[in-house]
Amino acid sequence: MRFPFLLSILIATAAPAQDVELELVLLADASGSISEAEIRFQREGYAKAMTDPSVLAAISDTAYRSIAVTYVEWASNTAVVVDWIKIDGPDSAADFASKLVLPARQAYGRNAIGSALLDAKRMIERNDFDGWRKVIDFSGDSPNNYSGPTIAAARDEVVAAGITINGLPILCRFCDTPARFPDLGQIYEERIIGGRGAFVVTATSEEDLADAILRKLILEISGDMPSQELAQR
Repeated sequence: MRFPFLLSILIATAAPAQDVELELVLLADASGSISEAEIRFQREGYAKAMTDPSVLAAISDTAYRSIAVTYVEWASNTAVVVDWIKIDGPDSAADFASKLVLPARQAYGRNAIGSALLDAKRMIERNDFDGWRKVIDFSGDSPNNYSGPTIAAARDEVVAAGITINGLPILCRFCDTPARFPDLGQIYEERIIGGRGAFVVTATSEEDLADAILRKLILEISGDMPSQELAQR
């Protein structure tokens, strides 16, 4: 009788999932094409955006006045930079931002986009939050997939779980040379994004990335879709 008793204690003391408007995985490129300086620039862009008054206002305007966010970098592996955190105001947003800029890089190697998407799906399924919406915010500068599941198979599995994949393609980081994938936005629309209300917001350069991050976060938090850049599968 001991084990059923212990089980009942565990069930009784398990914390219920916290209700939030949105569960958001920020899945950022850390593959071999991304330098240490660019990793830092990306993190600083997300940190600045999350503490921006317009983002905080968007969070405050949601039904639950809160979102849950984790920041994950992907390459041939995935690495959690900031674990799940509830953001419901300036203090929690500042906490997220401070945690984001400190850790050392832990994702290396070539692209494994399919694996990254499935890892993000598992993170959503296993967290302690219950969001009205669930979104993976995927960013990168290449559509290549060198190992792991195919992008199509991973995307279909993610979408079947009720999770939306939005895209932030970065056309060129150093624009003194032609972009490697000038049609990367279209490729993201066709191959990567999926789910209800999925969309792409394109960053045309490193300088444009911070603004693109801010626009995309506001859209994801509010549940709106960009009128000019809508791409839904």
